[in-house]
Amino acid sequence: MLAVKTRFRHRFVFSEPQGILREAIREQGISKRALTDIKFKGGQLLVNGEEETVRKVLLQGDVVEIIFPAEVRSEGLIPVYEHLDIVYEDEHLLVINKPNDLPSIPSRDHPKDSLANRVAGYFEAENLETTVHMVTRLDRETSGLVLLAKHRHAHHLLSEQMREGQITKSYRAIVEGELPATESIIEAPIGRVNTSIIERCIDPFGKYAKTGYRSIDRWIVQGRIHHLVDVTLYTGRTHQIRVHMASIGCPLAGDDLYGGHTDFMERQALHAARLELIHPFDKQPLTFESRLPDDFLLLLERR
Repeated sequence: MLAVKTRFRHRFVFSEPQGILREAIREQGISKRALTDIKFKGGQLLVNGEEETVRKVLLQGDVVEIIFPAEVRSEGLIPVYEHLDIVYEDEHLLVINKPNDLPSIPSRDHPKDSLANRVAGYFEAENLETTVHMVTRLDRETSGLVLLAKHRHAHHLLSEQMREGQITKSYRAIVEGELPATESIIEAPIGRVNTSIIERCIDPFGKYAKTGYRSIDRWIVQGRIHHLVDVTLYTGRTHQIRVHMASIGCPLAGDDLYGGHTDFMERQALHAARLELIHPFDKQPLTFESRLPDDFLLLLERR
């Protein structure tokens, strides 16, 4: 017997004395394009359990349910059935603790085993008719919290939060060298290094970037100063934390691309430790935290 596939729904109670369904849907943040998909690609609009058109007149207390159309995964995204460290999940959101040495998305060098491949396998195993919608990403060597949406509309709402600065991402990093200040803001534009497709640098013609840091601990290992720092991203440029910290003479431990040493840390010492957002549907604040991984703790034990 085939398992029943699950599609995503959004349910709300109409609170105004009277109104049109189309306007009520728009107030839920659903775009015209999304509404078109709902109407013509297999979704449904229900009022008090009955299917209705967008011209339906609503009365206070009417229960509206929006059933989103099924989403088809790209053929190039191969599902992989590997373990996921799920921190939080509901019908709209998924927060995962990503290990280091795992890319967020497939690439030429890693066509199959990425976080996106594993999430695709998880969705398939759970019979969810959807594809992978990443709201935040991490470099392959960076560990920690990653936020995903479980359907297109949730992704749209979370992307709006990202653009409006309503999602806060905080990191823990171990940097080498003496910080110029215990706590500070780095504002410096970032661009590509002309001779590399990977490396970034401070570039006056690059994109605006802003990073805040605060030292939590300081210690010396074999004559080399280390700081455990709390880092907040105010923008989201590629390699932003790595480039900004290197620019003040404090590269991440293990980050040999930007001047860090690999004798105590075999990968860049960067961990997405805290994530704060507003739930896109019930509007409640959500905060998630991730403990420091073992390789961080081993270096901290050298204090």
